[in-house]
Amino acid sequence: MNFDFSDDEQQLRDAVQKWVERGYAFERRTAIARSGGFSPEAWGELAELGLLGLGTSEEDGGLGMGPVAAMLALEALGAGLVLEPVAAVALVAAKLLASAGADARAAWAPRIASGEARVVLAYQERAARHRLDHVETRATQAGGGWVLAGAKSLVPIGDQADAFIVTARVRGDAADASGIALFLVERTAAGVAARGYALQDGARAAELALDNAPATLLLEPGAAFEALELAVDTGVAALAAEAVGAMDRLFALTVEYLNTRKQFGVPIGSFQALRHRIADMKMQLELARSMSYFATLKLGEPAPARRRAIAQAKVQLGRSMRFLGQEAIQLHGGIGMTDE
Repeated sequence: MNFDFSDDEQQLRDAVQKWVERGYAFERRTAIARSGGFSPEAWGELAELGLLGLGTSEEDGGLGMGPVAAMLALEALGAGLVLEPVAAVALVAAKLLASAGADARAAWAPRIASGEARVVLAYQERAARHRLDHVETRATQAGGGWVLAGAKSLVPIGDQADAFIVTARVRGDAADASGIALFLVERTAAGVAARGYALQDGARAAELALDNAPATLLLEPGAAFEALELAVDTGVAALAAEAVGAMDRLFALTVEYLNTRKQFGVPIGSFQALRHRIADMKMQLELARSMSYFATLKLGEPAPARRRAIAQAKVQLGRSMRFLGQEAIQLHGGIGMTDE
């Protein structure tokens, strides 16, 4: 398998890396986290880089570069612990809109790619336990249109979004995938309430309440659930890429520390026992990177193969992240005790 990246992919990665290093320093990230977890100014800069068009076709004003380019860009964003939800808007929501009708796509896809509009998927519910088919939000027809009633949790930048792509049930019980459809709801519509809050990592999310809120049907039952599964898997693959970027940066910081910190007049990185531990960290990092690549490359496969690859990536990334984090704390000690 050829793992060489194209010139365009490499240029995109380099551009994002430069922006993270120069425009998203740790001090800025800390300030954004303290002010609520989202910066419209940083969002505009990401739009100027073209990152918000990663999942939008060229016909709709996006980059149309494919999942590998998105993975490389998100690795670079992960290295800077960027709080703004690029993947949630530019990949997950954009992919769902690409499957919707021409009118909805024309109304929202170009605005997402330009950074003018922020659209996010709202699908998690308190009792779902991460089961996509557990949807209690109800959709009913009224006056020639649709209205939604229910609640969604952990909606990325929910109080800062312009619209939501919402899973709602048009028929069946709370565990029947065949009765789920996808709707678009604007945040300013009647009956919509979003309560924002900060997450543990400093990013922003919201609880979304829908009280007979007017909605536009995007995807009918059947097609909707297949599109939802693919969009969620795309989000998981994106998160894996961000995690690899964060681990990459953590590993580099730890190696730098070992080559700088001295004991007995020599850098502690010259001690054989510590060199072995660094080698183990590097092995786990590369295992995680390989599984991130694998998950990304499988996004175009049929659902069984894709979902298996995503699950395998989640397992390996979880193990690798835990190992690298614990080893880094042991090796660099005190610098992990505060933000500074």
